[in-house]
Amino acid sequence: MKTNARSIALETLIKVLAQGSYSNISLNHALKGAKLPAEESRLATNLVYGTLQNKLYLDYQLKGLVKAKLKEAYIEPLLLMSIYQLLFLDKVPARAVLDEANKLAKAFGKPKSSGYRLVNGILRSFQRRGTILPKEDDPDYLSVKYSEPKWLADYLVANWGPKRAEKIMASFNTHAKNEIRISSLVKEGQVVYDLKKAHFNPVESALADRSYSLSRGGIILTDFFKEGQVTVQDEAASLVAEAFDFTGNERVLDSCAAPGGKTIQLAEKLPEGQVTALDIHEKKLRLVRENAQRMQVADRVKTKALDARKAGGYFSKGEFDKILIDAPCSGLGLLRRKPEIRYSKQPADITSLAQIQLDILNEVAGLLKSGGELVYSTCSISVEENEENVQKFLKAHPDFVLKPFKTAKVKAEQGMLKILPDSYNSDGFFIAKFTTRG
Repeated sequence: MKTNARSIALETLIKVLAQGSYSNISLNHALKGAKLPAEESRLATNLVYGTLQNKLYLDYQLKGLVKAKLKEAYIEPLLLMSIYQLLFLDKVPARAVLDEANKLAKAFGKPKSSGYRLVNGILRSFQRRGTILPKEDDPDYLSVKYSEPKWLADYLVANWGPKRAEKIMASFNTHAKNEIRISSLVKEGQVVYDLKKAHFNPVESALADRSYSLSRGGIILTDFFKEGQVTVQDEAASLVAEAFDFTGNERVLDSCAAPGGKTIQLAEKLPEGQVTALDIHEKKLRLVRENAQRMQVADRVKTKALDARKAGGYFSKGEFDKILIDAPCSGLGLLRRKPEIRYSKQPADITSLAQIQLDILNEVAGLLKSGGELVYSTCSISVEENEENVQKFLKAHPDFVLKPFKTAKVKAEQGMLKILPDSYNSDGFFIAKFTTRG
């Protein structure tokens, strides 16, 4: 079968659902190799992310229609992707969806397989029956409707109430914006003008400075990206570096740095300073160095392969003016951008990650100079990884206090800022800023 949007999407979904691959990495790799026209690439992206975002809902639509175990790995992803098209893509005729599903089943099936007949029969049965949902008073209603595992749907309701929880869950199933940040080393107005000429139609963020959403993808293939004028970074994530108050000559520790987006942003603010970037894995630090080179700040960045939980044994007490802990987390703020996370995480993951985060906080705190600034951030919205860790840290370190901060467009008068994903249609994010007393 000739490579097209649907074959690329199906191949990617098989890797994600059957092999545990990351959606963004698998899809980007497949699209890069296929070199599809822009419209086909957009369709493939829509099919992958739309299917993953709505997987539990789509699974529920198969209820009563699948009578036996689906033995071939391609069948379930193909059924889910096809039902997604029938329900969510208004411009695609139903007959075209079934015709393409038939072709894909024959191309991906084993020799002499009759899987295509099974796929065709199930899809036609679904068309005759139509969509189904649990009743609104059913405990599984929100989980199925918004394709969130029940524990997570219950968690969101418990912490934000049913109305806000529904808004958050609905936002997770919308398209992620093509977000960039313009380097502070270039003239913002000129880059915006050039982006408009290149038909990227940049729209300024209401949340973060120098952040813009683009009307289409492909920015990484342009000179804007290759020459370091822009980088791909969500608007909520770019707030982290803005939380610091820089003079420009500080020594800064980025304790959990890879792949380096925030490291570069910190380095841009340090014409006479330096960022030391840590990560456990040396190969990930190569990405930090490559990004620093591309963004023209390599001379301001040095790297060290080191577990941040052991940083006190390598660096001196009070060695750094500023410290960033962008901690490894559950990623519950990224479910729009990385939809498969919702199906792999469990409540126990939040608990274990919260402890790792607290261990890093406790270890790194001693490296901060008296009167310095420590910013702690996660791309999670869980209370355990954020507010509870802040309180535990303050209790264990009475010499630290929260420090109010403001960025160009938002402020945190209590020293903590939580961005929920429905507020700005951005990633969910948490930021807390500390300093020492006296």
